[in-house]
Parts: sequence; structure tokens; C-alpha cells
Amino acid sequence: MTETANPRKARGARARMSGRERREQLIGIGRKQFANKGFEGATVEDIAAAAGVSKPVVYEHFGGKEGLYAVVVDREIQALVGAVQSALTSAGSSRELIERAAMALLDYIESSTDGFRILVRDSPTGHPTGTFASIMSDIASQVEHLLAAQFKARNLDPKTAPMYAQMLVGMVALVGQWWLDSRKFKKDEVAAHVVNLAWNGLTKLDRRPTLTQDSR
Repeated sequence: MTETANPRKARGARARMSGRERREQLIGIGRKQFANKGFEGATVEDIAAAAGVSKPVVYEHFGGKEGLYAVVVDREIQALVGAVQSALTSAGSSRELIERAAMALLDYIESSTDGFRILVRDSPTGHPTGTFASIMSDIASQVEHLLAAQFKARNLDPKTAPMYAQMLVGMVALVGQWWLDSRKFKKDEVAAHVVNLAWNGLTKLDRRPTLTQDSR
């Protein structure tokens, strides 16, 4: 019997995996399970089976499915927010920074598709990391100062900048969800069209916008 065909030796090879390696393996498997099945659909049994370990091993590392999910989500949040922060802290004009932020989000969607699918789903009740909406809200808060500066330069009310920041980031996020499934356009084309609408709209904002008719 060859070494690779010996089940006892195969089990021994798995047992030699260090605790850190096992943890990373479980995180990777959990990430895939949560992306494909959602939090409710993924089970500890499936995760353990895919890793070739027993259920107690998963509980030992994470305390349960909720703990593993929290680690996966926290990592995705750090990756996404970090990418956007990096784009916004680079030198450049306001338009260039908005372009970079849009590209950073689309880059994340393209390179971390599973992670994005996890984030766009609602988190389980009581989960401390919040929902995708709250994550986008945090990112929007980092865009406010860019818009506030532009508003002041154009004699617009800078107090409304936070609201417009939410609009801008929300638009990019929703387009990103659509692009994730459609992929009808190249990434840079999507970013260009998003910025086209956002920037050219911002350059012609009314100082005191009103509705064209009474909608009450």
C-alpha cells in the first residue's frame, strides 16, 4: 500500500497541522460556506467535514458558528475599509479621489467575491459587526470631508455633505452588487460611469433644491 493511499497516515498528516494553520483553514472554509449558503444555511457539520475534522475542533477554535462568522466578517470589513481609506488618503483632486474610491470598492468586489457576498447579506440578529448598510455608512463618513470642501468652494451648504456622502457611497455599493452578477461592462467602465453621474451631478447642484411638484 502506498503512503498516499494509507488512511492512517493521511489522518496523521492532518493531525500535524498546527493550531494556527487549522484556524486559517477553518476560516477559509467558513468563508466559502457563508458565501455560498449564507449564515443560516452554513452548518458546523459542513464546515468540519470540509476541513476533515470533528465538530468539537470548530468549537475549540471559535466557540461555534457565530464566532467563526464574526472572524470572517471582521476580516472582510478590514479589507474593504482599508482599501477605501487608502484610496482617500492618497494625493489628488476631489474627483480623482472619488474615482479611486469607486475603483477600490470594485477592486474588492472583483478580488474578494465571496467576501462581498457575505457582507451584502444581513448579519445574524445581534451580531456586533452590523450589516452591509452600516459598513457603507462608515465608509461614507470618510467621504464627507471631500464633499464638504467642494460644497464650500461652490457656495453650497456644507452641512448637507454627510447626506450626499451617503448617496454617493450607496450608489457605488448598489452598482457593485449589480456588476457582481452581470459583468456586462469592464470594471473601469463601471467606475467611469458612476463618477460621471456623481461628479457631473455635483457640479450642477441647486443651492436650495425643491421638488417640481407637491408630493405630500
